[in-house]
Order: sequence, then structure tokens, then C-alpha cells
Amino acid sequence: MLVKSAPLVWNQLKGIICVNKPADMTVTHLRGAILTKISQELNELEVRPPMDYVSIDRNASDGKYDVVVKENLADHPLVVGPRYLQEDIPCSWSNYLGSRSSGVLLLGIRTGTKMAKHIRENHPTRAYRVKGILGQATDDFFKTGKVVERSTFRHVKLIYLERLLYNMQASHQRKMFEMCGVDMQSQAAYELAAQGLLRPKDSKIPVIYGINCVDFSPPEFTIEIQCVNEYEKYLAALIHEIGIKLHSTAHCTGIKCVRHSHFTLEHALLRKQWDLQNIITNMESCSRIINDNESILRQKSVTLQG
Repeated sequence: MLVKSAPLVWNQLKGIICVNKPADMTVTHLRGAILTKISQELNELEVRPPMDYVSIDRNASDGKYDVVVKENLADHPLVVGPRYLQEDIPCSWSNYLGSRSSGVLLLGIRTGTKMAKHIRENHPTRAYRVKGILGQATDDFFKTGKVVERSTFRHVKLIYLERLLYNMQASHQRKMFEMCGVDMQSQAAYELAAQGLLRPKDSKIPVIYGINCVDFSPPEFTIEIQCVNEYEKYLAALIHEIGIKLHSTAHCTGIKCVRHSHFTLEHALLRKQWDLQNIITNMESCSRIINDNESILRQKSVTLQG
């Protein structure tokens, strides 16, 4: 790192970072790993020296008092411990990914927690690549679950899958307009959609804006989903539902978030890049993305009742 002073680096450490979360790692564990790395590398730089203190000592020879400035050993790192601790670094996530999921994860550090909260409360759309495999159903919809049913899948063709996904997308779009009490083919529906992104009032209701198949190699397949208010179990259950509607069975083998708002995998730090230098660089890059798209990140949306 070019800057060797820890206080100067600390002053730069304010903003949003984008990381690539590995699968089989909780968000809490990831947060702890990054903060531990930050605090360790900060303490390896030139930290603040111990503060001096003023000592007033009586001179034994003449009885006068001498004012002496001494090094305060009580403020020495060997006594009080490291200058920077991970517990002292505020950090929160903008989007939550389950332990089995991987992909784009936004973290706000220090004052960046405010922006992370703003993005989280604005409920931007996210894109996922969800992998499934036909022929087996598990008790928890994931590949780690116990197989509870087996079936054939040779009859499943790409055209059938695409038709099903189109109907699922249309069903979600129709449901959104039904919440407003308007006909999807009416002028009122057009004017409503023109006001902004349609989303339900209840943030716990998942909504799919787009779903399509990006890879079909039976028995394996991959679908891409554009959605809001989703969660890991919902996406896995969607694969299970697809298997049933195709007169077969299926379970989820992988979930990857490929986009969160305007942040994609191209902006995300890999696990081997979780160090102070790359974090500072990534924070500056994320700041530019937010500034370039500030009006979009703050756009108004139409909240549907129901």
C-alpha cells in the first residue's frame, strides 16, 4: 500500500464495497473475515504513537518541582492492545444472501452503512442464476437434502421449459396489476407502469419481473431470474415447482446472485482479494457507480396494496 499511515487509511475507509460471497459461507462469517483482515492490516501500518503525559516531580536536591513530559506507557499497544479492532468498525450488508448462495454482496463500512441501508430499503431488483437438476426431489429442495422422490425426465424439452417460464412470468405480472384492481391490457395499467417499478406493499412478497432459461443440458438446467423480495428458500422452491409442473421432479444445485442494483460480478472482490488495498480500491469504484447512478438508485416506485 502506498500510504503507510494507518490514520490516513482509516479516513479513506468509508463507503460501500462489493464482494463475491462464496457458497457455504454465512454473511456473518464473511463480514467477520473482512473486518478481521482490515483491522490486522491497519495495525501493521504506522499507527498512532503513545500519547505523552506531563509529570510534575519534586527535585530532592533543592525541593523545587520539575515539569517533565514522559511517554505514557499506559497508552502503548503492548499494554492496551491493537489500535484497530474489528468490533470498532461499523459494517452492515445491503442485500442478504443465504449460506448456500453465492455472488454479489454489498457491504457498507463506517459511514457507508447509511448508503447500504438506503439501497436495502429502496428494494432494487436483483438477478440470479439458479441451477437445478431434473429427476430427483429432496426434502429441503437443495442438493444437500435427502432424496424423497425420483422420476423420469427424458420427456422434458427446452420448449416446454421455456413455455412454463413464460407463463410464470406472466402470472407474476398479472398478479401485480390485480393488486391495483386494473386490467393488465388497459390504459390505466400502462399509466401505472409508466410511473415506476411496480412492487407490492409487503416487502416479504417475492415478485418475479423476468425469468428465462440460459442453459439446458438435461438433466441439468440453469434459469436467470430478475426479482425483488426473494430469499434463498423461495428460489430453491421455485426449482422444485418447475420440476412438478414439467411432470417430473427437480431440486436446486446452486444459487448465484449476478447483479444487485447496478453492481455485478465484475465489480465484486474475489475471496483472494479481501485485503486492505483491494478494499480501498473497490470502495472508490463503488462510489463512482453510486454517483453515476444516483438518480436511478433513488428512483420512485409504485407500491401496490395487498
